[in-house]
Amino acid sequence: MKLKYLIIAFSIIIVIVILVSVLFPVFLAESGYIENVQYIVLPLFIFIVLLLIFLGIFFYFNYRLFSLLEREDWPALAYYLEQKIYQKGSYSERNVKLLASSYLVMTDYLSVLKLENKAMLVKPSVVAKNVLIFGSARVLSGNNKEAAVFFKTHLDKGKLNEKEVQWVRWYYGFSQLLTGDFKLAMPEFISLAMSSRDSLITGLSAYFLQNTIAKTCEKEECLKTAENGKNRVKAIIRNPAEWAKEAGKMNTDIHIAIIRKYVDEAGKWIFAAV
Repeated sequence: MKLKYLIIAFSIIIVIVILVSVLFPVFLAESGYIENVQYIVLPLFIFIVLLLIFLGIFFYFNYRLFSLLEREDWPALAYYLEQKIYQKGSYSERNVKLLASSYLVMTDYLSVLKLENKAMLVKPSVVAKNVLIFGSARVLSGNNKEAAVFFKTHLDKGKLNEKEVQWVRWYYGFSQLLTGDFKLAMPEFISLAMSSRDSLITGLSAYFLQNTIAKTCEKEECLKTAENGKNRVKAIIRNPAEWAKEAGKMNTDIHIAIIRKYVDEAGKWIFAAV
C-alpha cells in the first residue's frame, strides 16, 4: 500500500508544480509570455500529463506484482507469476527472471530448472538472458559439475554481452573450484584477475587464487597474479567502505547475493593492511 500512495502523491505533486510553473507567471508577465505559453509551455504540459497517465495505467496493470515485491511475499509472487507464465504463456524476460529469483529465495531449485526447461521450448532467448540465475540454481543445489557444463555451454554460444561474459566466466571457474578441479578454475581466475574491468570480479578472482588455488596449483604464478589483481582493485577502490558500497550496488542481483560471503571475505583480504 505504501507504494501505491507514494506514486499517487508523486503524480499529484508533479501536476501541481507544473500548474504553478505555467500559470503563476501568466499573472505577472506581459502578453508576449502568454503567447509563448500556447506554443511552448502548453505542449510540454500536455506531454507530461500524458506521461503521467501512461505511468498510472502501467502501475494499475502491474499493481499486484509491485505490491507482492514490496511485501517480499515470495510464495504469493511465485504463484502469481506461474499463472502469467504457464497458463497465459507470458514468457517475458522480466517474468521469467522474477519467477526464477523467487524460487531461488525459497530454495526451490527444482522449480527453477523446470522453468528453464519450459522456457527453452517456448522462448530460448529468455534463458540466454538469465544464464546467471539458472546457473546459480545448479550451484546452490550442489550440482557443480552440471553448473560448469551449463556456464561453458553458454560461453561457447557467444551470445552474452561483455559484463555477462565476465560473470559467467567467473561462475564457470567457481563451479570448477567447487568440484575440486582447481586446474580448470585457475586459468579463468588468472585471466579475470589480470584483465577484468569489474572490480568485484577482479578481487574475487585474486582472492581465490591466493587463498585456495595456490595451495595446490602453480603457487608462484597464482600468488603473483593474486597480488597484481589486488593492486588493480586498490587502484580504483581505496578502502573497505568503498568496496562494500560497490558490492551494495549489486545487492539486488541474485548471483551476487549468493556469494556475498565471499565478496565480504575478499574485501577483508584486499584491504587487510589498509
